Amino acid sequence: MPEMILQVNHLSKSFGSHEVLKDIDFTVAPGDVTSIIGASGSGKSTLLRCINLLETPTSGEILYHGTDITGPKVNAASYRSHVGMVFQSFNLFNNMTVLENCMVGQIKVLKKSKEAARAHAMEYLEKVGMAPYINARPRQISGGQKQRVAIARALAMDPEVLLFDEPTSALDPEMVGEVLNVMQALAQEGMTMLVVTHEMAFARDVSNHVVYMNQGVICEEGTPEEVFGNPQKQETKDFLSRFRRN
Repeated sequence: MPEMILQVNHLSKSFGSHEVLKDIDFTVAPGDVTSIIGASGSGKSTLLRCINLLETPTSGEILYHGTDITGPKVNAASYRSHVGMVFQSFNLFNNMTVLENCMVGQIKVLKKSKEAARAHAMEYLEKVGMAPYINARPRQISGGQKQRVAIARALAMDPEVLLFDEPTSALDPEMVGEVLNVMQALAQEGMTMLVVTHEMAFARDVSNHVVYMNQGVICEEGTPEEVFGNPQKQETKDFLSRFRRN
């Protein structure tokens, strides 16, 4: 059995008196493509933000190769270079070019030279089809292009795991496909990915593990065949029936 990259044990998160995550247990193995599905407000994005240390869990632990990364001595920037994140709203630096966006983390966090960072950034910008736009600023490119740059930026840090927080929900419908195609190619290459998504076809066809969350708990999880083809819980059946009608 492979060593787990991430293990989430008894994770809970509250904002004031509102408990958003309740006793979450969860693992990520090398090469897993896990889709987290569920209605808005079910805790999916908060789970991802806890795993990326953008939120501090109220209780429980998050183990990265067996080390709890929620402790006070953890270097969050260093950890995030191994567990990268692609955001719904792109989070590109508007005052930098496409190329500079993909270089800055490598230089500041990984301490690479400008030449090495540039070469590595170009490699991934070519991979996502954005090499022709390296001198453009974010305001000059489309939403789908911004998201592809954000993916290239995350990949340039050579992460072990990539977290995607609803990466297509801010995009116009015609741009969704170009981003999903990049993600599908990464999955086929063996990239370990954790994807919060409303794109049910992606969850069904690209993932090897699907997690359905409801009201802050993991309601059901399994292979796409199990969760989509033979859901066990009534809540899962109800949620998926809405998707099948769309």
